[in-house]
Amino acid sequence: QVQLVESGGGLVQPGGSLRLSCAASGSIRSIYDMGWYRQVPGKQRELVARIPREGATNYADSVKGRFTISRDNAKNTVYLQMNSLKPEDTAVYYCKMEVITITEYVSYNYWGQGTQVTVSS
Repeated sequence: QVQLVESGGGLVQPGGSLRLSCAASGSIRSIYDMGWYRQVPGKQRELVARIPREGATNYADSVKGRFTISRDNAKNTVYLQMNSLKPEDTAVYYCKMEVITITEYVSYNYWGQGTQVTVSS
């Protein structure tokens, strides 16, 4: 009913930059929160950044000042600009959106398939 497709991951050297994108498609009425999470093997998935439809964004302390989340409501897309990347940023990155579909009147969370980001020299 709703699909999220991510792009932009890859291999980058420490200090480099990447921009992730996540586009939603399907029977979408409205999207509330959009966010990016990341997960490394053996650890829980953690919030990286979140942007509500209205209001302030919030970031994990570990990425503040380096990552910027933004959204384009007309395109149902969320972005994550990642600068000054560090090896500890290596993870699978997932987008999540809180979506109200055309046929529903409550919101559900949808996840992207994940995109690998590797920071290594």
